[in-house]
Amino acid sequence: MSETIRNAMSIDVEDYFQVSAFAPYIARTDWERLPCRVERNVDVILALLDEAGAKATFFTLGWIAERYPTVVRRIADGGHEVASHGYGHERASDLSPELFRADITRAKEILEDLCGAEVRGYRAPSFSISQRNWWAVEEIHAAGYRYSSSIYPVKHDHYGMPEAPRFPYRSREMLWELPPTTVPLLGRNWPAAGGGWFRLLPYGISRWMLRQVNDKERAPCMFYFHPWEVDPGQPRQPGMSLRTRFRHYVNLGRMEARLRRLLRDFAWDRVDRVFLRD
Repeated sequence: MSETIRNAMSIDVEDYFQVSAFAPYIARTDWERLPCRVERNVDVILALLDEAGAKATFFTLGWIAERYPTVVRRIADGGHEVASHGYGHERASDLSPELFRADITRAKEILEDLCGAEVRGYRAPSFSISQRNWWAVEEIHAAGYRYSSSIYPVKHDHYGMPEAPRFPYRSREMLWELPPTTVPLLGRNWPAAGGGWFRLLPYGISRWMLRQVNDKERAPCMFYFHPWEVDPGQPRQPGMSLRTRFRHYVNLGRMEARLRRLLRDFAWDRVDRVFLRD
């Protein structure tokens, strides 16, 4: 029997009101007054991981870490990897090099102070690195990160770089880029990771896609989702488009049970232990 492949489970720690698709409807200046649900939701996820005996990587916003430091400490104390999602959940493509550098450096310092360990990984909000802002790769490396998971090799209206490699590679020979998992089918890459797709598709399809990569390509997968996706009780936001509303709220009530199945059906570990060799 072939050895079981360990896959990388990752969580982008942000709250429901910080989702990029909500930016036209929720002002950044309103964040402080909105009810925060991230503590409750991270606790749900930690319990699921403990139940399955699995470890994960939590790409955490510096904004969240500053206000809810016990969240970061609980993650670290549970043996999970603390990684960076930047400070203020601003797309890398919307920032100048100087502002981007300040954002990712600030987040790294906050997280390292709280967890007492080196923060080696970074994931850009909304996978917002592409050929148009490739300078960001140099900035991530210069800030002291060892790897990035910021480029999704799919075609999507909000993100994506479909021509990028599907498996880990060195960006400009300086930084490991670890893309979320895709499956090639009918001439394009289809996303096999991400809470939105996972909530939308029947569970059997998601499981089949991940199995294809593990069993056929003998490679580990990179999965990701968000804490707000296990929270069907989160406040509903008025005034948004039907498309945005559907994408955000579809099957939230089924997510926890599906994650429990996913954690049972595959072997999961931290990103650094799955992909980094030293």
